[in-house]
Amino acid sequence: MQSLIRHLRFTAGRLAIGRALVVAILLGPVAGAMLAFAAVAAQDPTNVVTIDNFTFSPKDLTVAVGTTVKWVNHDDIPHTVVEKSTTFRSKALDTDDSYSFTFTTAGSFDYFCGLHPHMVGKVIVQ
Repeated sequence: MQSLIRHLRFTAGRLAIGRALVVAILLGPVAGAMLAFAAVAAQDPTNVVTIDNFTFSPKDLTVAVGTTVKWVNHDDIPHTVVEKSTTFRSKALDTDDSYSFTFTTAGSFDYFCGLHPHMVGKVIVQ
């Protein structure tokens, strides 16, 4: 009888672990998708500057102190984002690469593409 009780306890423990594993496997992708959606939703599209056809768009952007601005290169050639007094400087951004910078002080920040200096833009931080 003792042997049967031990066997039942062991089997019940294995079932509980198995159920927990099944729940984790099934809910893992759901939780991951929810976290990914939250990260995408957190990026304010008004704080994104696109790079396309040798232009920054919008050319001028006004944001609050503490805002992170993201530049995304949709052009088919590399570009950079360089602030005039080198407050920020990106590496060369290939197609669909991005660069982000958080503005911690108020001011006007003129920037350009280091590879194509005629490409200019401005971030005004209030």
